[in-house]
Amino acid sequence: MATASENPSTPSAKIPLYEGSTQFRHWRFSPEQLAETRSIMNANAVKAIRDAFEADSAGSSSEVLFLSADEENLLVKLYASKVSQLCGHFRFPEEVEATAVTYLKRFYLKNTVMDYHPKNVMLTALFIATKTTNHPISLEAYANHIPKTLPSDVLDLEFLVAQSLGFDFAIWHAHRALWGMWLDIQNLPDLRMDELRQAYEIALKHVRASRLTDAELIYTPSQIALACFSLASPSLASAWSRSQFSSAPPSPPSPAPSPESALLEILEPIKSMILNHGVLPDVEAVREVDRRLRLCKNPEKVVGSSAYKRKLDEKERKAAEKRTRKAERIRKAIEDGDPFGTALKEQELDDDDDDDEEE
Repeated sequence: MATASENPSTPSAKIPLYEGSTQFRHWRFSPEQLAETRSIMNANAVKAIRDAFEADSAGSSSEVLFLSADEENLLVKLYASKVSQLCGHFRFPEEVEATAVTYLKRFYLKNTVMDYHPKNVMLTALFIATKTTNHPISLEAYANHIPKTLPSDVLDLEFLVAQSLGFDFAIWHAHRALWGMWLDIQNLPDLRMDELRQAYEIALKHVRASRLTDAELIYTPSQIALACFSLASPSLASAWSRSQFSSAPPSPPSPAPSPESALLEILEPIKSMILNHGVLPDVEAVREVDRRLRLCKNPEKVVGSSAYKRKLDEKERKAAEKRTRKAERIRKAIEDGDPFGTALKEQELDDDDDDDEEE
C-alpha cells in the first residue's frame, strides 16, 4: 500500500510561512551555535592574516594583537547603530533600516572586520536594502550625501555582500510582527486605546533596541515582538497571549505548564537580552578596537602593500594561465576540425568551476 508521501494526490502538511523562509532555514542559531560560528571564523581569519604577515616578513606577526570575536562584534554593533542615523538623514522608512542592520549582522557571520571594515560594509548593506525593500535611490545621489564617500566605495563591495548573504534578501522583521499584535489587541474587550498606543510606542523602541542584539539570529520575529510588548505592558502582552489560545480545545489536567505560560517563559531571555545588550557600545572601547584594527588589518586587503601586490600578481598569473589554456584548446579544436565541439565546451565549464573554487 502506498504511503501518503508516495501518493502525489495526498496533500502535504502545510507549514507556517515563516518556517518556509530562508531566514528560518539559513539564519537561525542557538546562542551556542552563534558563538561557535563567530569563534571559528575569527580563528580562521587570524591564522590567514598571520600567515600573510609572515609571508611579508618572518616574525612580523608576533607583536600584532589581533581582534577577538567579541571585539569584532563590538565594532559591528557600533556601525549597526549608525544605520539609523543614515536612514534618518535620507528619510528611509523603518523597513529599510531594519533590513540593512540584518544584512550587516549576517555579513559578519561569513566575514571578518579584519578583512572588511564595517563602515564600508554598512554603507553597502544600506544601499542594497533600499533596493530589496523597493525604496531605491541612485548610487550617485546616495554617495554624494555621505561625506568622504565615493560611488566606488559602495559598488566595490555590493556583490561580495550579496554573495555573503547567500542572496537571501527577504527579511521577516519584529516590527512587522509588533504591528500585527497591535491590530489584534485592538479587538480585545475592555481596552483603553490611549494605554495601547502608549504601550505600542514603548514596545517599538524596544524592537529598535533589539536590532543591536543577537535576538533576530536566535528568536522568531513574533517572539521578539511579544517580548517587547511584555516590556512595555505585561498585562497587554498576557491578554494577547490568552487570546491566542482561547479558541483551542481545553487540554486535560497536566503538571506541565500551560501553552500560555510556556510562551511567556520563552520571553524572559529575550527581554533580558534587549535590556542588557540593546544599548550603544562604550565609545572608548570601540575606539580602542578600531585603533588596533588598523594594526591587524589583513595586508592583502590594503591597497599598495606588498601582500596586496603579491595577491594581485598571483590572481593575474592564474588569469593568464587560464587564457593560455583556453587559447590552446581552441587552436587544437580548430586543427581537429571541430571548433565548437562538445569536449571544448565541457572543458571550459570544468575550468570555470576550478576558478570559482580558487576564489
